[in-house]
Amino acid sequence: MNNSFRKLLLVVAALGLAGTAFSAPAGTWGLRLRATYLDTANKSDAFSALDIDFAADAVSVQSKWIPEIDVSYWFTEKVALEIVLTVPQKHDVYLEGVGKLGDFSHLPPCFMGQYHFAPGKAFQPYVGLGLNLTLIMDNHLSVAGVPLALENHSVGFAFQAGFDYEVSERVRLNFDVKKVTLSSDVFAGETRLTTADLNPWLISAGFAWRF
Repeated sequence: MNNSFRKLLLVVAALGLAGTAFSAPAGTWGLRLRATYLDTANKSDAFSALDIDFAADAVSVQSKWIPEIDVSYWFTEKVALEIVLTVPQKHDVYLEGVGKLGDFSHLPPCFMGQYHFAPGKAFQPYVGLGLNLTLIMDNHLSVAGVPLALENHSVGFAFQAGFDYEVSERVRLNFDVKKVTLSSDVFAGETRLTTADLNPWLISAGFAWRF
């Protein structure tokens, strides 16, 4: 075996060791802290109010940065359950041609089943599928003095893809993207005006720990 070939083997071995990390065995808990940008889709049906015909997508809801904390439990090295949490978030609501309608608050936990492709590696990509339960509260919406009401909750699907990158035995950098289906009917009294489909993207970066 010549020296060049030996050097090549040493380089390959070193790269392999550099890419090896401690895996998450069954029974392992994890915690992620993320800064998340919630980017709303702002889709709504056309409707009539105030003797005005409003076009589709006239309702818009404020996009914003939110804090996110996530707790995970690994059933196997590759299969985990993640609960995605934040604190109640306030969003301003606008109507095209009218302006600000007010604000509302919501709490949008997600329950995600995850599959991790590369346990034991420094770079650990994953995908997730689950449910979003959004609780809608503290509604302060009105138009021309007429109060507007929202549904008090929304249930939808959540889709996820991301990765952890190990920087030490227990600490990882995390990048994560989720798409959530979230919508609510908008009422003036007993009359449904429109359905607002927020369907936000949640784009996150932060840190992850294993215990």
